[in-house]
Amino acid sequence: MGSTVTTANTVGKTWGGGNEPLGASYGKLMMWFFIVSDALTFSGFLAAYGFSRFKFIETWPLADEVFTHFPFMHGVAAPMYYVALMTFILIFSSVTMVLAVDAGHHMNKGKVAFYMFLTIIGGLIFVGSQAWEWKNFIHGEYGAVETKGGSLLQFVDATGKRVALEKFADTSIPKEREQLTRGKGKWFMEESSLPTYSVEQVQAGFKSHPNLLIRIETINTPETILTAKGLNENPALNSRKHKFILSRAESEKRLADATLVVEGANLQRNEYGSKLFADFFFFITGFHGFHVFSGVMINIIIFLNVLLGTYEKRRTYEMVEKVGLYWHFVDLVWVFVFTFFYLV
Repeated sequence: MGSTVTTANTVGKTWGGGNEPLGASYGKLMMWFFIVSDALTFSGFLAAYGFSRFKFIETWPLADEVFTHFPFMHGVAAPMYYVALMTFILIFSSVTMVLAVDAGHHMNKGKVAFYMFLTIIGGLIFVGSQAWEWKNFIHGEYGAVETKGGSLLQFVDATGKRVALEKFADTSIPKEREQLTRGKGKWFMEESSLPTYSVEQVQAGFKSHPNLLIRIETINTPETILTAKGLNENPALNSRKHKFILSRAESEKRLADATLVVEGANLQRNEYGSKLFADFFFFITGFHGFHVFSGVMINIIIFLNVLLGTYEKRRTYEMVEKVGLYWHFVDLVWVFVFTFFYLV
């Protein structure tokens, strides 16, 4: 009977609230509440991305063709390599954070400071890498044109390799179009800058390069292959997970309807494919990048307190453990973002 009473008392102490329910401090519980609520927010964003991609799957950009850059390797196609490196760096920073928390449990000030310093460096590298990736995404690499109906036309050679506008656009034709602004635009049309080339220069350059073809934004899934007309019948070009390539005659016909040159991506236009892809990319990766940047700033504050001996005086490094929970959450969210945007 006594044993039963002891068990009941133990359960009551554990679940009855008090100052430390489940043996967790108030600070840890609040961090867990924040993590759960933030996880629901990211889940909503990724779910919206998934539904939108499913709805526009035929025109959704292929990640292998969008994220091909690598620092100091301009012009070299390295699909997903740098994104994979970014992911490794962020995950490794989570490992160093674990080591910092463990060192705190052993009251080892030197190791806590060292591993937190490595965590901060990893976070800064990741944030800088995201900024570099954004720059390339916004600037673009090849360029494309948009037709009257809003379709996107990209340029390739006979082997299906993308060709940049700068390789064939006829710059001898004067570019006379004015930048669209609120005062000079039609309806509500506006653009941040004037494209490097005009539609006329692209059309003239395409005409003088008979080896060029046009690739539309539709992915040639087995279902669309059966219904497509005027498309290149080369099986190497029309294999799964590639965009449709038109014949030369069909390419000239489509290009005649071009109304706008698109370079890079922004919230209005996107040279890679569906406009929604750029919207989600900027919003979700930007939201995650803000979390990483915030984590780095918090880690710096904790790191300085470690150096000042604040937690040594308190005889506890629980603050390091709490910020570690946040950092692990940020790393875990990136795994899902990486999977949704880059792998699937």
